[in-house]
Amino acid sequence: MIKVENLSKEYKINGHSFKAVDKVSFEVEKGQVFGIIGLSGAGKSTLVRCLNRLEEPSSGTIEIDGLRIDSLGEKDLLEARKNIGMIFQNFNLFNQRTVFENIAFPLKIQGKKDSEISDQVNELLDFVNLREKKDAYPVQLSGGQKQRVAIARALATKPKVLLSDESTSALDPENTEQILSLLKDAVEKYQMTIIIITHQMEVAKDICDYIAVMENGKIIESGKVEEIFSRPKTSRTKAFIKNLPDQVEEIALDKNDFTGKLYRLTFGQATVNEPIINRLLSESKCTINILSGNISTIGKNASSGYLTVEIQGAKEDIRDALDFLDQSKVNVEAL
Repeated sequence: MIKVENLSKEYKINGHSFKAVDKVSFEVEKGQVFGIIGLSGAGKSTLVRCLNRLEEPSSGTIEIDGLRIDSLGEKDLLEARKNIGMIFQNFNLFNQRTVFENIAFPLKIQGKKDSEISDQVNELLDFVNLREKKDAYPVQLSGGQKQRVAIARALATKPKVLLSDESTSALDPENTEQILSLLKDAVEKYQMTIIIITHQMEVAKDICDYIAVMENGKIIESGKVEEIFSRPKTSRTKAFIKNLPDQVEEIALDKNDFTGKLYRLTFGQATVNEPIINRLLSESKCTINILSGNISTIGKNASSGYLTVEIQGAKEDIRDALDFLDQSKVNVEAL
C-alpha cells in the first residue's frame, strides 16, 4: 500500500546542509495503523509532509497504492492528493465557515452537486457525532470538537490514506481517547490506512499495529507494536516505554538497598499469560523477590507485562536463571 525507500529531506541553512530526514525506508500494508514516534526535532513531521509532498523530498521514492508520488507533476499530484487525507495538531479549520461548510469544502472543490455534498457531510457529521453543531463556527467548539471536524473534513473525499500529524497532542486525555477511538472506527468503516505521527508513546500504544521510532532523522527501530513493547532494542525506545503513565516507577529503587541483582522483565503477547516465573521458582536455585509489576493493553488486542525483580544467588545460578528467561522469550534488562 505504502512503500518508502531511502527518503531524505535536506535543508540549506546559512550555507550548511541539514538532513531532517535521512535515508528513511518503511512499508505499510492496507488497513494498518503505522505509528512514527520521536521527540521534537526527530524529523517525523517533515517525513509525513514529504509523503504528500507538502515538503519536497531531496531524494528517495514514495509509492502509495502503486503510484510513484515523488515523480508526479503538479496536475497529477493534485489528483493523487484526493486519496491522501491529512489532519493537523492545530486543526487548520476555516474560522469564517461553519462546521458544515468546513467539511463540505473539499467536496465543493471537486465540483460535487449540492445534494450529494449535503448527504455526505451529514453522514460524516453523524460519524463524528457533531450533527447538532453543523451550523456552529470553530470559535464555538472545544478542542476535541474542532479535531473531530478536521477528521470529518479529511474523510470527505474518502481517501485511501490518512496522515495524522500530532493530531492529539493539543488535547486533554479524555478528548485524546475519543479521537483515537474515532480513528480506529475510520479504519474499520472506510477501510483506511493511517500513518500517525506522535511524540506520545501512549497514543502509539493504544492505536498502532506497527511502530517506527525516529531520532536525528533516521528510523532507529521498528516492528509490530507488541514486539516493540516486549523487546525494545534502543535506549530511546526504552525511555519512551518507561515514561508511560501506567508503567512501573523504577526511579525510586536504590540498588544499594538490595543484596541481590535488580532486573526489569518484559513479557510480550506470547508470554504474558504463561506461568514463567512459577517455573523459574521451581527450577532455579535463586531466590526471586518481586518488587513491582503490571499488565497493560497494547494496540487492538495485545498485552504486555512488566516485572521488576531482585534475584539473589550465586553468579552461576543467576546466569542460569537469566538464560532460562531468555529461552522463555522474556526480555531482561539489568537495572
